[in-house]
Amino acid sequence: MGVTGSGKTALGHALAERLDAVFIEGDDLHPADNVARMARGEPLTDDLRAGWLDAIGRAIANEIDGGRSVVATCSALKRAYRDRLRGFSPDIVFLYLKIDPVTARARVATRRDHFMPASLVESQFAILEEPAPAEQAETLDATLAVDTLEETARKRLSQP
Repeated sequence: MGVTGSGKTALGHALAERLDAVFIEGDDLHPADNVARMARGEPLTDDLRAGWLDAIGRAIANEIDGGRSVVATCSALKRAYRDRLRGFSPDIVFLYLKIDPVTARARVATRRDHFMPASLVESQFAILEEPAPAEQAETLDATLAVDTLEETARKRLSQP
């Protein structure tokens, strides 16, 4: 979880491969209307995110019900969003990729073939609620190399 440009997809792919887990890219589950809005530079509302979060939650639950491990990417910027996902699978552990706005904006500005414009970075930081200590979440420094993040994530996930 984290704002756009924090490296969710890169870490998600690396972690899923290393763990031999199914990878679910949350961005792929956005309805076309949401993608079009974001491409126009319009931030999504809670109501517009609800169905998307449910699609991600169902996809995660379906894989877990099938006996598979799952790594999924999703911004999950608010606690309410994370709680909604936990409604599908209470044992979800979130890896929060913490990044500063300047770095996130720079990363998004250099991406190609992605619907999210750099102009929406600020709107994501505006609604971001960092995970509380009581949540099942681990905070990682998103400015580190993907290999370092993957190794750190695996170590933290293996701890009780």
